Amino acid sequence: MMHDSRLPAFLRTGVIGGVLLLLASAVHVPSHAQPAPTDFTAIVKQKMPAVVAVTTRQRVEERRQRAQSTPDNQDLPELFRRFFEERSSPERLQPRQGLGSGFVISADGYIVTNNHVIEDADDIQVAFGENGPVPAKLVGRDPATDIAVLKIDPQPDMAVTTWGDSDAAEPGSWVIAIGSPFGLGGTVTVGVVSARSRDIQSGPLDDYIQTDAAINRGNSGGPLFNARGEVIGVNTAIFSPVGANIGIGFAVPSRTAQSVAEQLIRTGRVERGYVGVRLQEITPAIAQALGRSDDKGVLVASVEPGGPAEKAGIKTGDVIIRIGDQTVNSGRDLTRAVASLKPGTQARLTVVRGGTPQEVPVIVGQRPGDQTAALTGPQQDTEADGKRLGVALAPIDEAARRQLGANVSGVLVQRVQPNSPASESGIRPGDVIVSANNRDVTEPADVAQAWSQAQKDKRPVLLRIMRDGQSLFVAVPA
Repeated sequence: MMHDSRLPAFLRTGVIGGVLLLLASAVHVPSHAQPAPTDFTAIVKQKMPAVVAVTTRQRVEERRQRAQSTPDNQDLPELFRRFFEERSSPERLQPRQGLGSGFVISADGYIVTNNHVIEDADDIQVAFGENGPVPAKLVGRDPATDIAVLKIDPQPDMAVTTWGDSDAAEPGSWVIAIGSPFGLGGTVTVGVVSARSRDIQSGPLDDYIQTDAAINRGNSGGPLFNARGEVIGVNTAIFSPVGANIGIGFAVPSRTAQSVAEQLIRTGRVERGYVGVRLQEITPAIAQALGRSDDKGVLVASVEPGGPAEKAGIKTGDVIIRIGDQTVNSGRDLTRAVASLKPGTQARLTVVRGGTPQEVPVIVGQRPGDQTAALTGPQQDTEADGKRLGVALAPIDEAARRQLGANVSGVLVQRVQPNSPASESGIRPGDVIVSANNRDVTEPADVAQAWSQAQKDKRPVLLRIMRDGQSLFVAVPA
């Protein structure tokens, strides 16, 4: 981030304002351009009742509160931060309270917010304006896009938002953010779309709308409206060296958020396509070495053994230039295009091999990890104050099965939450849970059900795990 002492003098003295005015006066405004509204009061009055404050509580030890002095997502690069307001009690084992935002998307009580707002929460409540909070259940969440869906009982005369077309939001168009920055519910900020399709290195599916509408702690999960009052984004992150708004905020586009929300409501999880290749960008030097006249497309650096791409005949060294009728200019283009496809469908990849283009049909698989059970968050079949088991589980895919052995069955432990019952009982990432309470485990939901029942029965859950080829039993206290 450039400090303004390094900026040219005319930028620091404010002369640029005059320059911009002179430039603007010379620009021809198309006759079809939407006129700038005199203000946004009508939109705000109509849409603000559909925006909620999201309050979460999580019981944590005092030492963990000190270690987690900021709720920022540590996976993001420095200065890129996802924010929600956090309040914690100094007393040991007292609830830590978080406050974010959300918005109602249907009259039957579905609410969209950010995954990082509700992640690891033991209790979730939402509040409309000055009204008291009402309990909310987690329907599903998608860490890859940072979208989550909650459900509340329908409220009398509940206002509902409508989705807009984020692809139609051009840089310079008006946007309105409504949320609860620093716990100040019903706050309105206005700006413009600064840029589209921003990659902030938070994941392979990055495709953010950038805006200069003020976004701060507590705005996370709130809506970004266009000038017609339609939701075109979900406010998620900011770029800041100081931890507060400096005019660079990011929102998940509605094209992504709406699709994810609909899948979460329908099935509780998100399915994404997967073909099993590792990609590398084509530099001018690589293009020259390949004998290509340009650096368009993306190079296949490796092919996953047994994956969809290998089965289709894709080879290391191929250059993928199209998927279907869509041109591929980068690895991110291909990743996002494949992820948008339903597993089991056929994709047409156009590859260049030995200087000759050819079309290769690929049956899209399911991205590994998309079936992960969100056992670190509240489960709908457990009591609201129930403990988290503290593991993230996934079915064993073909790549893992080759490493673990062809006869291994069960579910794979991908992550273990520190200081959780699973962690304190010795469960490790890489373990395979074979059975729970002497019943075979075939999917993450089997473990979730056994853990839920153990809490109701107030007794440990007995897990049989495979570790380094050896079988052992672990009793995890409920």
